[in-house]
Amino acid sequence: MERKWWTLVVVCVSIFMLLLDITVVNVALPDIQRDLQASFSDMQWVIDAYALTLASLLLSAGTLGDQVGRRLVFGVGLVLFCLASLACGLAGSPLPLEISRAVQGIGGSVMFALSLALIAQEFEGRERGKALGIWGATTGAAVAIGPLVGGVLVEHLGWEWIFFVNLPVGAGALFVLLTRVRETRDPSPGRIDWAGTVTFSLSLFALVLALVRGNAEGWGSTGIVALFVAAAVLMAAFVLIEHRTASPMFELSLFRKPAFIGADTAAFALSASMFAMFLYLTLYIQNVLGYSPLESGLRFLPVTALSFFAAAASGNLTSRVPARFLLAIGLGLVGVGLALMHGVQTGDDWTTLLPGFIAAGAGIGLTNPAIASSAIGVVAPARSGMASGINTTFRQVGIATGIAALGAVFQSQVETRLGEQLSQLPARALGGLSEAVATLGPRAAAAAPVGQRQAVADAARSAFVGGLNDILLIGTVVAFAGALLALLLVRQRDFLAAPVAGEPAAAAAHSS
Repeated sequence: MERKWWTLVVVCVSIFMLLLDITVVNVALPDIQRDLQASFSDMQWVIDAYALTLASLLLSAGTLGDQVGRRLVFGVGLVLFCLASLACGLAGSPLPLEISRAVQGIGGSVMFALSLALIAQEFEGRERGKALGIWGATTGAAVAIGPLVGGVLVEHLGWEWIFFVNLPVGAGALFVLLTRVRETRDPSPGRIDWAGTVTFSLSLFALVLALVRGNAEGWGSTGIVALFVAAAVLMAAFVLIEHRTASPMFELSLFRKPAFIGADTAAFALSASMFAMFLYLTLYIQNVLGYSPLESGLRFLPVTALSFFAAAASGNLTSRVPARFLLAIGLGLVGVGLALMHGVQTGDDWTTLLPGFIAAGAGIGLTNPAIASSAIGVVAPARSGMASGINTTFRQVGIATGIAALGAVFQSQVETRLGEQLSQLPARALGGLSEAVATLGPRAAAAAPVGQRQAVADAARSAFVGGLNDILLIGTVVAFAGALLALLLVRQRDFLAAPVAGEPAAAAAHSS
Protein backbone atom coordinates (compact mmCIF):
# COMPACT_ATOMS: atom_id res chain seq x y z
CA MET A 1 0.00 0.00 0.00
CA GLU A 2 1.28 3.49 -0.87
CA ARG A 3 2.59 5.80 1.84
CA LYS A 4 -0.28 8.26 1.46
CA TRP A 5 -2.88 5.60 2.25
CA TRP A 6 -0.93 4.51 5.33
CA THR A 7 -0.99 8.16 6.42
CA LEU A 8 -4.76 8.25 6.00
CA VAL A 9 -5.14 5.03 8.01
CA VAL A 10 -3.09 6.43 10.91
CA VAL A 11 -4.99 9.71 10.91
CA CYS A 12 -8.45 8.12 10.75
CA VAL A 13 -7.73 5.49 13.40
CA SER A 14 -6.33 8.13 15.75
CA ILE A 15 -9.20 10.57 15.15
CA PHE A 16 -11.78 7.84 15.62
CA MET A 17 -10.16 6.90 18.92
CA LEU A 18 -9.99 10.42 20.34
CA LEU A 19 -13.50 11.45 19.23
CA LEU A 20 -14.94 8.21 20.54
CA ASP A 21 -13.70 9.18 23.99
CA ILE A 22 -15.93 12.27 23.89
CA THR A 23 -19.15 10.24 23.74
CA VAL A 24 -18.24 6.77 24.97
CA VAL A 25 -17.57 7.97 28.52
CA ASN A 26 -21.17 9.17 28.92
CA VAL A 27 -22.38 5.58 28.75
CA ALA A 28 -19.94 4.43 31.43
CA LEU A 29 -20.61 7.23 33.95
CA PRO A 30 -23.09 5.32 36.13
CA ASP A 31 -20.65 2.40 36.52
CA ILE A 32 -17.72 4.75 37.17
CA GLN A 33 -19.72 6.66 39.76
CA ARG A 34 -20.66 3.47 41.60
CA ASP A 35 -17.21 1.85 41.50
CA LEU A 36 -15.27 4.97 42.51
CA GLN A 37 -17.97 6.27 44.89
CA ALA A 38 -17.84 9.57 43.02
CA SER A 39 -20.07 12.60 43.46
CA PHE A 40 -22.16 14.21 40.72
CA SER A 41 -19.57 17.00 40.51
CA ASP A 42 -16.80 14.42 40.02
CA MET A 43 -18.68 12.91 37.11
CA GLN A 44 -19.08 16.32 35.50
CA TRP A 45 -15.32 16.84 35.70
CA VAL A 46 -14.63 13.46 34.08
CA ILE A 47 -16.36 14.90 31.01
CA ASP A 48 -15.29 18.52 31.33
CA ALA A 49 -11.56 17.95 31.96
CA TYR A 50 -11.21 16.22 28.59
CA ALA A 51 -13.26 18.83 26.74
CA LEU A 52 -11.29 21.70 28.31
CA THR A 53 -7.80 20.63 27.31
CA LEU A 54 -8.93 19.25 23.95
CA ALA A 55 -10.42 22.58 22.87
CA SER A 56 -7.82 24.88 24.41
CA LEU A 57 -4.68 23.60 22.70
CA LEU A 58 -5.79 22.83 19.13
CA LEU A 59 -4.41 25.93 17.40
CA SER A 60 -1.18 25.84 19.41
CA ALA A 61 -0.61 22.18 18.52
CA GLY A 62 -1.28 22.76 14.84
CA THR A 63 1.15 25.66 14.64
CA LEU A 64 3.82 23.76 16.59
CA GLY A 65 3.54 20.90 14.11
CA ASP A 66 4.19 23.30 11.23
CA GLN A 67 7.35 24.50 12.95
CA VAL A 68 9.02 21.40 14.39
CA GLY A 69 7.50 18.55 12.38
CA ARG A 70 3.94 17.30 11.97
CA ARG A 71 4.73 13.60 12.31
CA LEU A 72 6.82 14.21 15.43
CA VAL A 73 4.20 16.32 17.19
CA PHE A 74 1.37 13.98 16.13
CA GLY A 75 3.34 11.03 17.51
CA VAL A 76 3.93 12.77 20.84
CA GLY A 77 0.19 13.43 21.08
CA LEU A 78 -0.61 9.80 20.29
CA VAL A 79 1.77 8.49 22.97
CA LEU A 80 0.43 10.97 25.52
CA PHE A 81 -3.15 9.98 24.72
CA CYS A 82 -2.43 6.28 25.15
CA LEU A 83 -0.49 6.68 28.41
CA ALA A 84 -3.30 8.85 29.80
CA SER A 85 -5.83 6.21 28.72
CA LEU A 86 -3.90 3.61 30.71
CA ALA A 87 -3.92 5.92 33.74
CA CYS A 88 -7.68 6.46 33.35
CA GLY A 89 -8.37 2.72 33.39
CA LEU A 90 -6.16 2.20 36.44
CA ALA A 91 -7.63 5.12 38.43
CA GLY A 92 -8.91 4.02 41.81
CA SER A 93 -10.56 7.30 42.82
CA PRO A 94 -12.17 10.28 41.06
CA LEU A 95 -9.26 12.77 41.24
CA PRO A 96 -6.67 10.63 39.37
CA LEU A 97 -9.31 9.87 36.74
CA GLU A 98 -10.08 13.56 36.26
CA ILE A 99 -6.38 14.47 35.96
CA SER A 100 -5.77 11.62 33.52
CA ARG A 101 -8.72 12.76 31.42
CA ALA A 102 -7.21 16.25 31.21
CA VAL A 103 -3.90 14.79 30.00
CA GLN A 104 -5.81 12.59 27.56
CA GLY A 105 -7.41 15.74 26.15
CA ILE A 106 -3.97 17.30 25.60
CA GLY A 107 -2.89 14.28 23.54
CA GLY A 108 -6.18 14.33 21.68
CA SER A 109 -5.86 18.01 20.82
CA VAL A 110 -2.44 17.42 19.25
CA MET A 111 -3.71 14.58 17.05
CA PHE A 112 -6.92 16.36 16.07
CA ALA A 113 -5.10 19.59 15.25
CA LEU A 114 -2.67 17.93 12.82
CA SER A 115 -5.00 15.40 11.22
CA LEU A 116 -5.97 17.53 8.22
CA ALA A 117 -2.41 18.76 7.76
CA LEU A 118 -1.08 15.19 7.49
CA ILE A 119 -3.74 14.39 4.87
CA ALA A 120 -3.03 17.60 2.96
CA GLN A 121 0.69 16.85 2.70
CA GLU A 122 0.05 13.51 0.94
CA PHE A 123 -3.04 14.00 -1.21
CA GLU A 124 -3.85 16.36 -4.08
CA GLY A 125 -6.78 17.01 -6.39
CA ARG A 126 -9.50 14.39 -6.59
CA GLU A 127 -7.62 11.99 -4.32
CA ARG A 128 -7.52 14.64 -1.61
CA GLY A 129 -11.28 14.89 -1.86
CA LYS A 130 -11.61 11.14 -1.46
CA ALA A 131 -9.27 11.16 1.55
CA LEU A 132 -11.16 14.01 3.18
CA GLY A 133 -14.39 12.12 2.55
CA ILE A 134 -13.04 9.16 4.50
CA TRP A 135 -11.81 11.53 7.25
CA GLY A 136 -15.25 13.16 7.41
CA ALA A 137 -16.97 9.80 7.62
CA THR A 138 -14.66 8.83 10.45
CA THR A 139 -15.45 11.92 12.50
CA GLY A 140 -19.20 11.49 12.06
CA ALA A 141 -19.10 7.77 12.82
CA ALA A 142 -17.03 8.23 15.97
CA VAL A 143 -19.52 10.67 17.50
CA ALA A 144 -22.59 8.71 16.47
CA ILE A 145 -21.57 5.18 17.51
CA GLY A 146 -19.93 6.15 20.78
CA PRO A 147 -22.95 4.91 22.78
CA LEU A 148 -22.86 1.58 20.90
CA VAL A 149 -19.16 0.95 21.51
CA GLY A 150 -19.46 2.14 25.10
CA GLY A 151 -22.43 -0.11 25.70
CA VAL A 152 -20.62 -3.20 24.43
CA LEU A 153 -17.47 -2.53 26.46
CA VAL A 154 -19.24 -1.57 29.70
CA GLU A 155 -21.74 -4.41 29.62
CA HIS A 156 -19.26 -7.17 28.76
CA LEU A 157 -15.82 -6.05 30.01
CA GLY A 158 -16.27 -3.20 32.50
CA TRP A 159 -15.92 0.58 32.32
CA GLU A 160 -12.10 0.43 32.49
CA TRP A 161 -12.03 -1.04 29.00
CA ILE A 162 -13.37 2.10 27.36
CA PHE A 163 -9.84 3.36 28.14
CA PHE A 164 -7.78 0.16 27.89
CA VAL A 165 -9.01 -0.48 24.34
CA ASN A 166 -7.05 2.59 23.23
CA LEU A 167 -3.72 0.92 24.05
CA PRO A 168 -3.50 -1.76 21.32
CA VAL A 169 -5.15 0.57 18.80
CA GLY A 170 -2.74 3.38 19.66
CA ALA A 171 0.29 1.07 19.57
CA GLY A 172 -0.61 -0.09 16.08
CA ALA A 173 -1.16 3.48 14.90
CA LEU A 174 2.20 4.56 16.36
CA PHE A 175 4.06 1.74 14.59
CA VAL A 176 2.57 2.72 11.23
CA LEU A 177 3.23 6.40 11.91
CA LEU A 178 6.93 5.79 12.55
CA THR A 179 7.46 3.37 9.68
CA ARG A 180 5.14 4.59 6.92
CA VAL A 181 4.50 8.32 7.38
CA ARG A 182 7.04 10.93 6.28
CA GLU A 183 8.01 13.97 8.32
CA THR A 184 7.04 17.42 7.02
CA ARG A 185 7.24 20.95 8.35
CA ASP A 186 7.26 24.58 7.25
CA PRO A 187 10.55 24.98 5.30
CA SER A 188 11.01 28.52 6.71
CA PRO A 189 9.70 28.38 10.29
CA GLY A 190 9.97 31.43 12.48
CA ARG A 191 10.45 31.50 16.22
CA ILE A 192 7.82 29.86 18.36
CA ASP A 193 5.30 32.53 19.34
CA TRP A 194 5.17 31.77 23.06
CA ALA A 195 3.20 34.88 24.02
CA GLY A 196 0.55 34.15 21.40
CA THR A 197 0.41 30.49 22.35
CA VAL A 198 -0.11 31.22 26.04
CA THR A 199 -2.70 33.98 25.62
CA PHE A 200 -4.75 32.08 23.04
CA SER A 201 -4.71 28.81 24.97
CA LEU A 202 -5.63 30.48 28.26
CA SER A 203 -8.40 32.46 26.55
CA LEU A 204 -9.89 29.27 25.09
CA PHE A 205 -9.47 27.50 28.43
CA ALA A 206 -11.40 30.26 30.24
CA LEU A 207 -14.11 30.37 27.57
CA VAL A 208 -14.70 26.62 27.44
CA LEU A 209 -14.58 26.32 31.25
CA ALA A 210 -17.27 29.01 31.49
CA LEU A 211 -19.39 27.22 28.89
CA VAL A 212 -19.15 23.76 30.43
CA ARG A 213 -19.70 24.98 34.01
CA GLY A 214 -22.22 27.74 33.34
CA ASN A 215 -25.35 25.62 33.88
CA ALA A 216 -24.04 24.11 37.11
CA GLU A 217 -22.63 27.31 38.64
CA GLY A 218 -25.19 29.80 37.28
CA TRP A 219 -24.57 32.04 34.26
CA GLY A 220 -24.68 35.18 36.38
CA SER A 221 -22.39 33.86 39.12
CA THR A 222 -19.19 35.75 39.90
CA GLY A 223 -16.95 32.88 38.83
CA ILE A 224 -18.58 32.37 35.42
CA VAL A 225 -18.73 36.09 34.62
CA ALA A 226 -15.05 36.41 35.62
CA LEU A 227 -14.15 33.57 33.27
CA PHE A 228 -15.93 35.22 30.33
CA VAL A 229 -14.20 38.53 31.07
CA ALA A 230 -10.82 36.79 31.32
CA ALA A 231 -11.44 35.02 28.01
CA ALA A 232 -12.23 38.32 26.30
CA VAL A 233 -9.24 40.16 27.77
CA LEU A 234 -6.83 37.35 26.89
CA MET A 235 -8.20 37.12 23.35
CA ALA A 236 -7.74 40.87 22.90
CA ALA A 237 -4.16 40.52 24.15
CA PHE A 238 -3.62 37.66 21.68
CA VAL A 239 -4.80 39.82 18.76
CA LEU A 240 -2.45 42.64 19.77
CA ILE A 241 0.46 40.21 20.10
CA GLU A 242 -0.21 38.66 16.68
CA HIS A 243 -0.29 42.12 15.08
CA ARG A 244 3.14 43.02 16.50
CA THR A 245 5.16 39.80 16.37
CA ALA A 246 7.35 38.96 13.39
CA SER A 247 6.40 35.25 13.47
CA PRO A 248 2.76 35.09 14.61
CA MET A 249 1.24 31.81 15.67
CA PHE A 250 -1.85 32.65 13.63
CA GLU A 251 -2.14 34.80 10.51
CA LEU A 252 -4.95 37.23 11.35
CA SER A 253 -5.05 38.28 7.69
CA LEU A 254 -6.86 35.00 6.96
CA PHE A 255 -10.00 36.56 8.43
CA ARG A 256 -10.01 38.86 5.41
CA LYS A 257 -10.84 35.80 3.32
CA PRO A 258 -14.59 35.19 3.43
CA ALA A 259 -14.07 31.51 2.53
CA PHE A 260 -11.91 31.01 5.63
CA ILE A 261 -14.60 32.55 7.83
CA GLY A 262 -17.28 30.54 6.05
CA ALA A 263 -15.51 27.21 6.56
CA ASP A 264 -14.99 27.83 10.27
CA THR A 265 -18.55 29.11 10.66
CA ALA A 266 -19.83 25.91 9.04
CA ALA A 267 -17.67 23.83 11.42
CA PHE A 268 -19.08 25.73 14.40
CA ALA A 269 -22.69 25.44 13.16
CA LEU A 270 -22.47 21.68 12.53
CA SER A 271 -20.99 21.08 15.98
CA ALA A 272 -23.32 23.43 17.84
CA SER A 273 -26.41 21.94 16.20
CA MET A 274 -26.21 18.22 15.42
CA PHE A 275 -23.14 17.10 17.35
CA ALA A 276 -24.27 18.93 20.50
CA MET A 277 -27.76 17.44 20.06
CA PHE A 278 -26.39 13.88 20.21
CA LEU A 279 -26.07 14.22 24.00
CA TYR A 280 -29.75 15.08 24.49
CA LEU A 281 -30.96 12.52 21.95
CA THR A 282 -28.93 9.85 23.78
CA LEU A 283 -30.48 10.88 27.11
CA TYR A 284 -33.95 10.70 25.52
CA ILE A 285 -33.45 7.23 24.03
CA GLN A 286 -31.88 5.79 27.19
CA ASN A 287 -33.66 7.56 30.05
CA VAL A 288 -37.09 8.30 28.59
CA LEU A 289 -37.57 5.37 26.21
CA GLY A 290 -35.66 3.02 28.51
CA TYR A 291 -33.20 1.44 26.07
CA SER A 292 -29.88 0.09 27.31
CA PRO A 293 -26.63 1.74 26.18
CA LEU A 294 -26.10 -1.00 23.59
CA GLU A 295 -29.68 -0.77 22.31
CA SER A 296 -29.36 3.01 22.20
CA GLY A 297 -26.19 2.82 20.15
CA LEU A 298 -27.82 0.50 17.64
CA ARG A 299 -30.57 3.04 17.07
CA PHE A 300 -28.02 5.64 16.02
CA LEU A 301 -26.72 3.39 13.24
CA PRO A 302 -28.88 5.06 10.55
CA VAL A 303 -27.05 8.34 11.28
CA THR A 304 -23.67 6.60 11.27
CA ALA A 305 -24.18 4.60 8.10
CA LEU A 306 -25.58 7.47 6.08
CA SER A 307 -22.92 9.91 7.24
CA PHE A 308 -20.24 7.42 6.17
CA PHE A 309 -21.59 6.85 2.65
CA ALA A 310 -22.52 10.51 2.14
CA ALA A 311 -19.03 11.58 3.23
CA ALA A 312 -17.46 9.27 0.66
CA ALA A 313 -19.69 10.81 -2.03
CA SER A 314 -18.94 14.34 -0.83
CA GLY A 315 -15.21 13.67 -0.87
CA ASN A 316 -15.42 12.63 -4.52
CA LEU A 317 -17.37 15.80 -5.31
CA THR A 318 -15.09 18.34 -3.60
CA SER A 319 -12.84 18.66 -6.65
CA ARG A 320 -15.78 19.15 -9.02
CA VAL A 321 -18.53 20.96 -7.10
CA PRO A 322 -17.95 24.34 -5.41
CA ALA A 323 -17.51 23.83 -1.69
CA ARG A 324 -20.17 26.37 -0.77
CA PHE A 325 -22.88 24.24 -2.41
CA LEU A 326 -21.80 21.11 -0.55
CA LEU A 327 -21.70 23.04 2.73
CA ALA A 328 -25.08 24.68 2.16
CA ILE A 329 -26.80 21.47 1.09
CA GLY A 330 -25.20 19.45 3.89
CA LEU A 331 -26.04 21.89 6.68
CA GLY A 332 -29.47 22.37 5.12
CA LEU A 333 -30.07 18.63 5.38
CA VAL A 334 -28.93 18.71 9.02
CA GLY A 335 -31.48 21.47 9.63
CA VAL A 336 -34.20 19.45 7.87
CA GLY A 337 -33.27 16.42 9.96
CA LEU A 338 -33.54 18.32 13.24
CA ALA A 339 -36.85 19.82 12.11
CA LEU A 340 -38.18 16.33 11.30
CA MET A 341 -37.21 15.14 14.80
CA HIS A 342 -39.22 18.00 16.32
CA GLY A 343 -42.74 17.15 17.42
CA VAL A 344 -41.94 14.09 19.57
CA GLN A 345 -44.88 13.00 21.74
CA THR A 346 -44.71 11.31 25.14
CA GLY A 347 -46.03 8.02 23.75
CA ASP A 348 -43.72 7.84 20.73
CA ASP A 349 -40.99 5.27 20.18
CA TRP A 350 -37.54 5.95 18.69
CA THR A 351 -38.81 5.38 15.14
CA THR A 352 -40.35 8.86 15.31
CA LEU A 353 -36.79 10.16 15.05
CA LEU A 354 -35.85 7.93 12.10
CA PRO A 355 -36.71 10.31 9.21
CA GLY A 356 -34.69 13.02 10.96
CA PHE A 357 -31.81 10.63 11.56
CA ILE A 358 -31.69 9.80 7.85
CA ALA A 359 -31.68 13.43 6.70
CA ALA A 360 -29.19 14.56 9.36
CA GLY A 361 -26.85 11.61 8.69
CA ALA A 362 -26.71 12.49 5.01
CA GLY A 363 -26.13 16.14 5.92
CA ILE A 364 -23.25 15.36 8.28
CA GLY A 365 -21.60 13.25 5.60
CA LEU A 366 -21.87 15.95 2.93
CA THR A 367 -20.66 18.72 5.24
CA ASN A 368 -17.61 17.26 7.00
CA PRO A 369 -15.33 16.74 3.95
CA ALA A 370 -16.33 20.11 2.49
CA ILE A 371 -15.42 21.85 5.75
CA ALA A 372 -12.06 20.10 5.81
CA SER A 373 -11.21 20.87 2.17
CA SER A 374 -12.20 24.51 2.64
CA ALA A 375 -10.22 24.91 5.86
CA ILE A 376 -6.92 23.77 4.32
CA GLY A 377 -7.63 24.96 0.78
CA VAL A 378 -7.32 28.68 1.54
CA VAL A 379 -3.82 28.56 3.10
CA ALA A 380 -0.37 27.72 1.79
CA PRO A 381 0.58 24.06 2.43
CA ALA A 382 3.33 25.19 4.83
CA ARG A 383 0.64 26.55 7.19
CA SER A 384 -1.77 23.62 6.91
CA GLY A 385 -1.22 22.70 10.58
CA MET A 386 -2.32 26.17 11.63
CA ALA A 387 -5.40 25.98 9.39
CA SER A 388 -6.27 22.50 10.66
CA GLY A 389 -5.80 23.65 14.26
CA ILE A 390 -8.10 26.67 14.00
CA ASN A 391 -10.78 24.68 12.18
CA THR A 392 -10.83 21.95 14.82
CA THR A 393 -10.89 24.69 17.47
CA PHE A 394 -14.13 26.01 15.96
CA ARG A 395 -15.50 22.47 15.96
CA GLN A 396 -14.77 21.88 19.65
CA VAL A 397 -15.90 25.32 20.79
CA GLY A 398 -19.06 24.73 18.76
CA ILE A 399 -19.77 21.52 20.65
CA ALA A 400 -19.10 23.18 24.03
CA THR A 401 -21.24 26.20 23.13
CA GLY A 402 -24.03 24.07 21.73
CA ILE A 403 -24.22 21.75 24.72
CA ALA A 404 -24.11 24.70 27.14
CA ALA A 405 -26.71 26.83 25.32
CA LEU A 406 -29.05 23.94 24.57
CA GLY A 407 -28.61 22.67 28.12
CA ALA A 408 -29.54 26.04 29.62
CA VAL A 409 -32.71 26.26 27.53
CA PHE A 410 -33.52 22.60 28.09
CA GLN A 411 -33.26 22.73 31.88
CA SER A 412 -35.20 26.00 32.03
CA GLN A 413 -38.04 24.57 29.96
CA VAL A 414 -38.07 21.35 31.98
CA GLU A 415 -38.33 23.33 35.21
CA THR A 416 -41.12 25.52 33.83
CA ARG A 417 -43.17 22.53 32.67
CA LEU A 418 -42.62 20.65 35.93
CA GLY A 419 -43.76 23.71 37.85
CA GLU A 420 -46.98 23.80 35.83
CA GLN A 421 -47.72 20.12 36.40
CA LEU A 422 -46.43 19.76 39.97
CA SER A 423 -47.47 23.11 41.42
CA GLN A 424 -47.75 21.60 44.90
CA LEU A 425 -43.99 21.19 45.18
CA PRO A 426 -41.96 23.90 46.97
CA ALA A 427 -39.58 25.94 44.78
CA ARG A 428 -36.42 24.40 46.29
CA ALA A 429 -37.64 20.84 45.69
CA LEU A 430 -38.74 21.76 42.17
CA GLY A 431 -35.27 23.09 41.31
CA GLY A 432 -33.58 19.89 42.44
CA LEU A 433 -36.14 17.73 40.64
CA SER A 434 -35.77 19.66 37.38
CA GLU A 435 -32.00 19.10 37.41
CA ALA A 436 -32.52 15.37 37.98
CA VAL A 437 -35.18 15.13 35.26
CA ALA A 438 -32.94 16.92 32.74
CA THR A 439 -30.43 14.09 33.19
CA LEU A 440 -32.52 11.05 34.15
CA GLY A 441 -35.95 11.77 32.67
CA PRO A 442 -38.77 9.78 34.31
CA ARG A 443 -36.19 7.77 36.28
CA ALA A 444 -35.84 10.78 38.56
CA ALA A 445 -39.22 9.83 40.04
CA ALA A 446 -37.52 7.01 41.96
CA ALA A 447 -36.49 9.57 44.59
CA ALA A 448 -40.09 10.79 45.11
CA PRO A 449 -42.39 9.45 47.86
CA VAL A 450 -44.02 6.16 46.85
CA GLY A 451 -47.50 7.65 46.47
CA GLN A 452 -46.28 10.42 44.17
CA ARG A 453 -43.91 8.48 41.92
CA GLN A 454 -46.31 7.85 39.06
CA ALA A 455 -47.43 11.49 38.93
CA VAL A 456 -43.82 12.69 39.05
CA ALA A 457 -42.78 10.18 36.36
CA ASP A 458 -45.59 11.32 34.04
CA ALA A 459 -44.73 14.97 34.61
CA ALA A 460 -41.03 14.26 34.10
CA ARG A 461 -41.64 12.45 30.81
CA SER A 462 -43.83 15.27 29.51
CA ALA A 463 -41.36 17.97 30.65
CA PHE A 464 -38.37 16.17 29.13
CA VAL A 465 -40.07 15.66 25.77
CA GLY A 466 -41.26 19.28 25.72
CA GLY A 467 -37.77 20.57 26.47
CA LEU A 468 -36.28 18.29 23.79
CA ASN A 469 -38.68 19.68 21.20
CA ASP A 470 -37.67 23.23 22.14
CA ILE A 471 -33.95 22.65 21.67
CA LEU A 472 -34.52 20.72 18.43
CA LEU A 473 -35.98 23.94 17.02
CA ILE A 474 -32.95 25.91 18.17
CA GLY A 475 -30.63 23.38 16.57
CA THR A 476 -32.64 23.66 13.35
CA VAL A 477 -32.16 27.44 13.25
CA VAL A 478 -28.40 27.14 13.92
CA ALA A 479 -27.96 24.60 11.11
CA PHE A 480 -29.93 26.68 8.59
CA ALA A 481 -28.03 29.83 9.58
CA GLY A 482 -24.74 27.99 9.05
CA ALA A 483 -25.93 26.81 5.62
CA LEU A 484 -26.81 30.35 4.56
CA LEU A 485 -23.54 31.86 5.78
CA ALA A 486 -21.50 29.14 4.08
CA LEU A 487 -23.32 29.77 0.80
CA LEU A 488 -22.64 33.51 1.01
CA LEU A 489 -19.05 33.44 2.32
CA VAL A 490 -17.24 30.48 0.76
CA ARG A 491 -15.98 31.77 -2.60
CA GLN A 492 -13.86 29.74 -5.00
CA ARG A 493 -11.52 32.67 -5.69
CA ASP A 494 -10.30 32.54 -2.08
CA PHE A 495 -8.87 29.04 -2.59
CA LEU A 496 -5.20 28.60 -3.47
CA ALA A 497 -4.39 26.65 -6.61
CA ALA A 498 -3.54 23.05 -5.82
CA PRO A 499 -0.06 21.84 -6.75
CA VAL A 500 0.26 19.86 -9.94
CA ALA A 501 -0.14 16.15 -9.22
CA GLY A 502 3.20 14.47 -8.72
CA GLU A 503 5.07 17.71 -8.02
CA PRO A 504 5.79 18.36 -4.36
CA ALA A 505 5.08 22.02 -3.80
CA ALA A 506 8.04 24.06 -2.73
CA ALA A 507 6.06 25.50 0.10
CA ALA A 508 4.52 22.22 1.07
CA ALA A 509 7.01 20.96 3.53
CA HIS A 510 10.49 19.86 4.15
CA SER A 511 10.74 16.08 4.01
CA SER A 512 13.07 13.99 6.08
